[in-house]
Amino acid sequence: MEYKRFDNVIFVRIDKGEEILEKVKEVAMNEKIKLAHISALGATDDFTVGVLKIDEKKYISNTFKGDFEIVSLTGTITTMNDEFYAHLHMSAGDKEGKVFGGHLNRAQISATCEMVINVCDGKVERKFDDKTGLNLFSF
Repeated sequence: MEYKRFDNVIFVRIDKGEEILEKVKEVAMNEKIKLAHISALGATDDFTVGVLKIDEKKYISNTFKGDFEIVSLTGTITTMNDEFYAHLHMSAGDKEGKVFGGHLNRAQISATCEMVINVCDGKVERKFDDKTGLNLFSF
């Protein structure tokens, strides 16, 4: 991975074999990011995404392996209990154009990932919400 910061915007290149969430955390820790928006695209050959079963307050995970193009990766960096917290969703398409996606649990890069992190001044904490079973923005 390499990255370059321009004021409040960071351009990141994640390389083959690297895992997206690990690299997002590495950049956030190095740059002391407490609040940001992320968008990215690229290629992956092994990823796991989940979908929330709302009535059960439980995530169901699906793992995909093969050649996939990341058509959308978006999310936020915030904090929870003053610690780094990333919430990302990813969609990836296969050779037939079928797209699979959900809450990103992990994704290994197969070629490259081009990411832009828009850093915001300030901080947004998250708190667990009993009604939804989610860690929600707390203002």
